[in-house]
Amino acid sequence: MTGLGVAELQDDSLAPFDSSITREGVADPMSRAGIAVAPAEVVDDELVAAIARLVPQLSSSPPPTGDALREIVAAPSSILLLARDAQRGDAIVGTLTLVLYRIPTGVRACIEDVVVDEAARGRGVGEALCREAIERARRAGAESVNLTSRPAREAANRLYQRLGFERRDTNAYVYRLERRS
Repeated sequence: MTGLGVAELQDDSLAPFDSSITREGVADPMSRAGIAVAPAEVVDDELVAAIARLVPQLSSSPPPTGDALREIVAAPSSILLLARDAQRGDAIVGTLTLVLYRIPTGVRACIEDVVVDEAARGRGVGEALCREAIERARRAGAESVNLTSRPAREAANRLYQRLGFERRDTNAYVYRLERRS
């Protein structure tokens, strides 16, 4: 099993999906120990450099280019959340991508690519990012939030369980598409 998890949200109604709702700030923005979370609005040199620094801490995949980041930030189905640290001059110390989409059975929400800078771990950055994503998913009308996490990411898995994510009894599959040059 791959660690696929879901957090049930307590909203009984399934509101129409409106991606503009998710771009707005939530009523009570997360701020913990000088950590502020907000969506990326523009792609600048700071964001490109931060992503180039953070992605290798999560994956062996190459970091996205500035153009790819612009696509992510502009896409109505994704929200790139940034965690900034006031103690480090508002430096970007973590990111999370929230993906929202409608299917015939409702609005779905997935958390992808959660990464916190090694120097900022243990300060609540991952928790602040996840709580912001969960609240945005709730406001968009999702009934649950899915995420996957490799078993080797022990601290991250403990965090997800503490936040209320539950392991699902499911099979997760991947179909690898060949990349063509």
